[in-house]
Amino acid sequence: MTPRERILTALQHKEPDRVPVDLGSTESSGIMGIAYNRLKERLGIDGPTQIYDLAQMIAKVDFPVVEAVGSDAVALLIEPRQWKPWTLQDGSAAEIPAKANLKKLDNGQMVQLSDDGTVVARCPESGLYFDNVFFPLEDAQTVEDIDNGMEFLKSFDWPACNDEDFDDLRAKAKKLHDETDYAIVANLWVHLFMAGQFIRGYENFMMDLMINKPLAHRYFERQIKAYLPRIDKYLEAVGEYVQIIQVNDDLGSQNGPLLSPDLYREMVKPYHKQLWQYIKEKSGKPILLHSCGSVYDLIPDIIEMGVDALNPIQVSAANMDSAKLKAEFGKDIVFWGGGCDTQHVLSSGAPDDVRQEVRHRVDDLAPGGGFVFCQVHNIQANVPVENILAMYEELGTLL
Repeated sequence: MTPRERILTALQHKEPDRVPVDLGSTESSGIMGIAYNRLKERLGIDGPTQIYDLAQMIAKVDFPVVEAVGSDAVALLIEPRQWKPWTLQDGSAAEIPAKANLKKLDNGQMVQLSDDGTVVARCPESGLYFDNVFFPLEDAQTVEDIDNGMEFLKSFDWPACNDEDFDDLRAKAKKLHDETDYAIVANLWVHLFMAGQFIRGYENFMMDLMINKPLAHRYFERQIKAYLPRIDKYLEAVGEYVQIIQVNDDLGSQNGPLLSPDLYREMVKPYHKQLWQYIKEKSGKPILLHSCGSVYDLIPDIIEMGVDALNPIQVSAANMDSAKLKAEFGKDIVFWGGGCDTQHVLSSGAPDDVRQEVRHRVDDLAPGGGFVFCQVHNIQANVPVENILAMYEELGTLL
């Protein structure tokens, strides 16, 4: 099978010739730049490391690495047209978007600035990630205040420093389709729940859902209104070339859903259903949802809304045992992830622990198809390269 055929077979809940693999086809199945540099060095692969996601410091996975680890999927990303040199926290070299406005303060903290000089994100001196600190509608009091903030809703999920347009995306998608046999994952993103947290501020938005419901409803209505023209243009540009559409919304914590199932079904689900079914009907393609944490209680809702595949399958979270998930939901949804626990095993275990974990999860999730292997979420900066290699060696995909 070709890689594209392998992924499509898994999405049809059939067993391909081997377990399909993903490294880097989404911004939640990739690898941080520091770990990526170590992996490339060990594999003897040259070339710049390009960090397209500054919040998570996630690297674009290049074709030589895709081939070396046996990955079957590649990402269609919104990228910058130009890059500039940068130095990662461990001193290794990378490139970041040329329009990214980063500044180091006297206290060692790194900040990201908008075009008007507003500090939008911060990374502590000893930190590895940029945390969002700008919530444009945190002071909104009325539905009219939400209406007046449409400019922020329209730009959400399209990184300001990543300046490719729809023509760029179309050309890139066509090239990936015509010149490779990888499955192409369209990283559309379009958060709703998480976008509300970033637009209103975490505390404000979570309280809106409980005690200021008219404001929350107006936000959801306007965010969807802001997204739909972009979705139309995006799918018109790339829809014929991609195989999977990825959407995002983190709904789980370590111990359970971030909202009670009843509150989720009342306040969020109707809007998720509207948005995701619009994308699915418009594109005719499978939907891959990224949602971290313990989402066991919400999986029936996710399936009912037409989602085809779920990532990252956080097996160390409550009620997310891989065998249990496969038995209860394996006929109705594809598990895109869950291949190796990153919280405890990949980061802190020995290579033999990684191999045992991989065997365990593959045995649970692969039978009958409906499984795409990747580690749980991104490979973090502290993961030993020996553990990364052990993961792919156990799968038998490492060249």
